[in-house]
Amino acid sequence: MKKNIFIILFFLFTSTYSFSQGCIPIRSITGFGQYNFTDNAYSTSEWQLNFTNRYFKSFRDFSDKNDLHTPPENESVNKIYTLDISIDKLFKNGWSLAAEFPITAAQRTSSIEHGGFNTPRHTTHAFGMGDLRVTAYKWLLLPLPNQKFNIQLGIGLKFPTGDYKVQDYFYRNDTTKVLSAVNPSIQLGDGGTGIITDFNTFYVINKTVSLYGDFYYLINPKNQNGTLYDFGKDPTPLQLQANAVNTSVPDFFSLHAGVNFNMKNLSLSAAIRDEGSPVHDLIGESDGARRAGHYFSVEPGIVYKMKRTTLFGYVPIFIARNLKQTVPDKNITKITGVYKPSPGGSANYMIIAGISFKL
Repeated sequence: MKKNIFIILFFLFTSTYSFSQGCIPIRSITGFGQYNFTDNAYSTSEWQLNFTNRYFKSFRDFSDKNDLHTPPENESVNKIYTLDISIDKLFKNGWSLAAEFPITAAQRTSSIEHGGFNTPRHTTHAFGMGDLRVTAYKWLLLPLPNQKFNIQLGIGLKFPTGDYKVQDYFYRNDTTKVLSAVNPSIQLGDGGTGIITDFNTFYVINKTVSLYGDFYYLINPKNQNGTLYDFGKDPTPLQLQANAVNTSVPDFFSLHAGVNFNMKNLSLSAAIRDEGSPVHDLIGESDGARRAGHYFSVEPGIVYKMKRTTLFGYVPIFIARNLKQTVPDKNITKITGVYKPSPGGSANYMIIAGISFKL
């Protein structure tokens, strides 16, 4: 038994989280419903501590739904590791309060941001704390042991604690380099105070099968954060006219639903996931540079529950990507009369892994 537990721990902590969002930087989503474990809503603990490891790697370029098949020498490759630490206070009346602290180490390797296509590739970096999130949750029905159904609503704030103007050097040639803000996809934050909305639910069919769902939406009312999206290059008159130089502060969303197959201490799951960033925010303007669109995946998962410790791992496999034309690119299309697509990066799969402790 001890050997099996060691193997599971080793798998979870070495797998981390390989994320395919690429240029859509969903840095404010933990990846699953807060109570998507085998005990659902009910818990005898007052505190819960969660560690979620994430590792993004994007390398494929898409426009609309089409893979651009970028040659390897011109790929823009993101590698982003995030440790998300969540501390939850659970109350007996169905209320809970969660605080989440992400720490991120990111890098982006490309040629286009430096000397241009078919020139030497260089890497820019960002490291530090991301945007702090504080969310209050309420189960609509009083949590009870062996409960068959419940709905949880969440409302909270995302604070702009993550640096959204991290700088690094961009190379023009072998001897010339300039200091400028790194790509928004590896910035530590987005520079806006956001409103978190969350909806979680589950339904137990029998002792073996249960259903679950989670919908997350982050409202970012701020329009732009003032960071230039130019990599140290002078913007063109067309970019200035289309308002494509400043970085946007976009909304984010995640829709996640699936089925659990529950055994004594083990739960296997199969789910679908759709997440991304809209072209137009729910509140406020949507100007500036952003990557809009959504990614659809199927997701097998596993949860192993001990007395006060829960291990979890999920492997979404992406089957569809749809990049949307952003507001600046719509402006460019209108000005020039030529359709300007909005490309974005992607990988092939994602791995989520973590551990939760009941204190």
